[in-house]
Amino acid sequence: MITIDQARTVIAAGEARATQIGVPVNIAVLDAAVHLKAFSRMDGALLGSIDIALGKARTAALFGMRTEAIGEFCKPGGTSPGLENSNGGLVVFAGGLPIRNAEGTVIGAVGISGGAVAQDLDIAEAAAAAL
Repeated sequence: MITIDQARTVIAAGEARATQIGVPVNIAVLDAAVHLKAFSRMDGALLGSIDIALGKARTAALFGMRTEAIGEFCKPGGTSPGLENSNGGLVVFAGGLPIRNAEGTVIGAVGISGGAVAQDLDIAEAAAAAL
């Protein structure tokens, strides 16, 4: 499981990247059991994006995959249409990433929301890379 110090490192790296590109975001870090470990709502981040950040992290943790990869299964003609309606609802666009330890085991996930999808992904990648 992700430690609180690791979660704080992820949050700090996400905030740093978001500040660098000028996009206030919500950052959610969940453990591998999909429980909230840490959260940050930067000043000016959209209130409606809180739930999206949590949903992205939850989706990435549940499936151990990037949220946009899960979205590929849900697309028309994909192998799993309607998958986004499972597990109480998934968020299947970019900005959620699993966090793995050195052995490759999922220890948690990060979800970013508040910018354009590409910005959320950029920030999520910077946040997850901090570990």
